[in-house]
Amino acid sequence: MHPDNQAAPVNAMAEPDPFKVLEALQAENAELKDRSLRTLAEMENLRRRTEREVADAKVYGVTSFARDMLTFADNLGRAIEAVPAEAREAADPRLQSFVEGIELTERDFLSRLVRFGVKKLEPMGKRFDPNMHEALFEVPDESVPAGTVMQVVEQGFAIGERVLRPAKVGVSRGGPKVDTPRPN
Repeated sequence: MHPDNQAAPVNAMAEPDPFKVLEALQAENAELKDRSLRTLAEMENLRRRTEREVADAKVYGVTSFARDMLTFADNLGRAIEAVPAEAREAADPRLQSFVEGIELTERDFLSRLVRFGVKKLEPMGKRFDPNMHEALFEVPDESVPAGTVMQVVEQGFAIGERVLRPAKVGVSRGGPKVDTPRPN
């Protein structure tokens, strides 16, 4: 074979184009940076969600227990109401002490509920709110605006911002309508 006819040996290991390598590395770097930022954002969202869930668990963790205890509070109130004021005054001092003890127990129990975030709703004289109250009947009364709570049949309670038990109420009918603000 003639040296002029001999083909130049092909380099089996062709050197890559440094610009293409650099572009590929930059693209990989951008992809890894994007993945890293997304992972950090997901971790931050998870941390916030976990903090919110822990805070909710602290506030609302006693909800079912508190709801069961409302019956106890109702029964204490009924026991006190069962003895009319006239009967208390005319009663034996031991019965008076007994009734005072039940009243003290009721106040103590309600204050303990407050410590756990349970508060009594005070709807009397306020505008009926279907989120907080349950209307049982209407009371005809032209002297107050329609939809005003006129009577509380059963106390309502809330825990945090949630209704634990709606107040069962009687609502006025027949008075002037109250304008409700329209959302913008």
